[in-house]
Amino acid sequence: MCQHQPACPSASAPDHDAARLVAYHPEQGWGLLCNGVVIFDDSGELLPDGRAVPAPRAAEPVGVA
Repeated sequence: MCQHQPACPSASAPDHDAARLVAYHPEQGWGLLCNGVVIFDDSGELLPDGRAVPAPRAAEPVGVA
């Protein structure tokens, strides 16, 4: 459980990625937030219940005529 004051948002909260970083491994491309969410450098996430949140995809390039 989070000991920060004010407390970090829970993993189920819409703003769960605002929790504090407690471990970071840039050489491996991931970090662990206080609420148990694993964040990846590509913006993907792994929630404590095992669900994966994919990284947002870039918009499709628009062709120029």
